[in-house]
Amino acid sequence: MSGHSKWATTKHKKAAIDAKRGKLFAKLIKNIEVAARTGGGDPSGNPTLYDAIQKAKKSSVPNDNIDRAVKRGSGAEAGAAHYETITYEGYAPGGVAILIECLTDNRNRAAAEVRTALTRNGGSLADPGSVSYLFNRKGVVMVPKGDGVSEDSLLEVVLDAGAEEVNDLDESFEIVSEASDVVAVRTALQDAGIDYDSAEASWVPSMQVPLDLEGARKMIRVVDALEDSDDVQDVFANGDISDDILEALDAD
Repeated sequence: MSGHSKWATTKHKKAAIDAKRGKLFAKLIKNIEVAARTGGGDPSGNPTLYDAIQKAKKSSVPNDNIDRAVKRGSGAEAGAAHYETITYEGYAPGGVAILIECLTDNRNRAAAEVRTALTRNGGSLADPGSVSYLFNRKGVVMVPKGDGVSEDSLLEVVLDAGAEEVNDLDESFEIVSEASDVVAVRTALQDAGIDYDSAEASWVPSMQVPLDLEGARKMIRVVDALEDSDDVQDVFANGDISDDILEALDAD
């Protein structure tokens, strides 16, 4: 889990200072539209929509944009696109396995952009099933560190809700559960009055590939290129970046 945790922390920091905030907003809005279309426009009865809205709000997406996305997705307002979910598998340099989740209204465009982002940065597409077995679908809830919030106090709150472990990530805690338990874990935190940054199902690697500084740079270059595509919603990698390498990357 440590490799996943460190990479999750790096991605979290990147998102927080993402200069391409408009692109991030668009992806969060797309998530809301799809969640509303799939499970209805009432967040109280649609946990996936609730979590998509919360994630957008915590990323400072304006409420008007969120409300319109819910209306488009639920059919209360015209203009919704028909998005389909596609997962691609690939490799970054050094044998790092990558899962690429897309939400797109154009399958051919998404495939071309994913292939281009990989090959231009030393990676490659992989056959279906050749990478996905290295990842498990898990629920991941990120909790910022604050007064009175400790690893032990979090465990007391979330253990009965299905949490499997709590990881200390320096500036936040990561709570890992089965994907089906993520809503119960998030609800337990809310009932206890504990704030959280995000709650979602995520692909967590079951094994990691240790990376040196150059290998970490190459992996991040591939991930950045993939995430630059409007069709790519999220990228998961099994590269293991040590604390020392993370510090060197931060200094770049």
